[in-house]
Amino acid sequence: MPTARSEMTPEHAGRLNAHYDAASAHEGQPLLARLREAFLAAGHDPEHLSLDDVAGIDQLHLGGRSASRALAALGGLEKGERVLDVGCGTGGTSRLLAAEFGCDVAGVDITASFIEVASWLSAATGLAKHTHFLCADAASVPLTADSFEVVWCQHALMNMPQVPRVLAEWHRLLVPGGRVLLHEVVAGDNPAPLTLPVPWARTPDTSHLRNRQQLERAMALAGFEPLSIEDVTQAALAWRQEHSRCESGPGETRQQASALPGPTLIFGSDFVQMGRNLRDNLAAGKVRVLQGVWRLGHR
Repeated sequence: MPTARSEMTPEHAGRLNAHYDAASAHEGQPLLARLREAFLAAGHDPEHLSLDDVAGIDQLHLGGRSASRALAALGGLEKGERVLDVGCGTGGTSRLLAAEFGCDVAGVDITASFIEVASWLSAATGLAKHTHFLCADAASVPLTADSFEVVWCQHALMNMPQVPRVLAEWHRLLVPGGRVLLHEVVAGDNPAPLTLPVPWARTPDTSHLRNRQQLERAMALAGFEPLSIEDVTQAALAWRQEHSRCESGPGETRQQASALPGPTLIFGSDFVQMGRNLRDNLAAGKVRVLQGVWRLGHR
């Protein structure tokens, strides 16, 4: 299958960068510099960090590390497999897969500041040898065909306006029989408009949710056969409800939660409202959460 052309216009890419690095624009200081200062303020050496130290800024999806571990188990991830982490953000899942599952991971994200932070955090946590990051459009990844046994993607497709082009690129990059491990927010049965902002969008034009049937059809048309698909909405809602309580709890709770850098340093002060809105959208059935595994069929 030929390489897909880039789907992201400069304007769309710019909106994504502005959304995912909103605090930098407000503070006038790069994300990397602000995070380093925050670790120093918390009494941590920014050049020597643990995976626990960085958990607050490197798992920017529902369920955090537990959801990533569950998806890896569902997909039967094996030591030594080469994984492409699409929409890797600040690289948390890439590092988890390297540290806990023995994989070699290449992370791809269109947000340049995320890639800069991901490379720093991998070096600081001693995982630079097994994790590598590049800034690229998911529909046009500058890597050779048949490079990976697994494509991994968590909460990223809803940012992509032309999913068929992205899936065509996954088809190109996977070895024959390779797998897609997907953890995704999809449109629910409630057709009411989303309550915005949410963690992936502040305006309707940057949210590209598909429903489950549309996603499954797109995967099938791209040549991927479903092995397992689970609706994990209730677990995601429970996780989001607990985090919303912590984020809006008493001052002591908030102080403990903010001792190490958290997502407000990335998304800005409205992150707490984004989390509440996501919780409410889940509870109202406006969105659902899926995790699944697909295998690349015959070319």
